[in-house]
Amino acid sequence: MRILLSAVLAFSLPTFAMAAGSGTSTAPKPTKTTKECKGVRVWDNTKQRCVRPKQSSLDQDDLYDAVRELAYAGRIQDAQGVLTAMDDQQSDRVLTYWGFTNRKLGKVDAAMMFYTAAIEKNPDNMLARSYMGQGMVVSGDVTGAKLQLAEIEARGGAYSWPATSLRQAIYVGKTYDY
Repeated sequence: MRILLSAVLAFSLPTFAMAAGSGTSTAPKPTKTTKECKGVRVWDNTKQRCVRPKQSSLDQDDLYDAVRELAYAGRIQDAQGVLTAMDDQQSDRVLTYWGFTNRKLGKVDAAMMFYTAAIEKNPDNMLARSYMGQGMVVSGDVTGAKLQLAEIEARGGAYSWPATSLRQAIYVGKTYDY
């Protein structure tokens, strides 16, 4: 079984590495937000220029996509700047991404608080559970990570990207930065 798992992980590693910030293994496509905008700015198609997120015509889904794109590009603090423009700071989706960006900045304790809050809002948030588990792996709490994996599996996500990426982190003992 371990040999099979090793083969699957080795073959799939690039896909997992590109998945940060979503429930899918698809990397965000670079847009003018990362190609042209500097700092905490997003591309606004309506205005045809880079603007502050709160001054943009982007809806919440578009802002979330910008957060994900910036984080993927390694612009974690800019991603957090865009997160501050999100209307519902207490949504499990926003809390999950606050956790992710804090973890990437090395603020694991803060990340865990955000993940916990996201899971309290939505116990079926498999992405928050996966990211929390990955943070646990990095911190040496493999038992806690396995508990999060078991929760993901129990909630019907055994073959989802969140479960697969957490399983990989547990197996190899580390997470990947894209």
